[in-house]
Amino acid sequence: MAELVLQSNTLPEPIYRLIRADRVRVRESSGEIHLVPITEETESRSILPILGMYTDGRLTVDGYLERKRVEKGLER
Repeated sequence: MAELVLQSNTLPEPIYRLIRADRVRVRESSGEIHLVPITEETESRSILPILGMYTDGRLTVDGYLERKRVEKGLER
């Protein structure tokens, strides 16, 4: 699955008029293209795949490192 973020105003005019956000996430999955408007709400719960270990965002790199620090503290 490929994913990228675009400025909404770079989209063709008929599509741009339908989107009420400054940015849009473009996802390709199984030959289908999905346009997902990025709002402040979706931004706060989204996670870039490069920053996380799972695409669902349950375990981020920061979360993993924090968990490891806690484990090391318990070992001492």
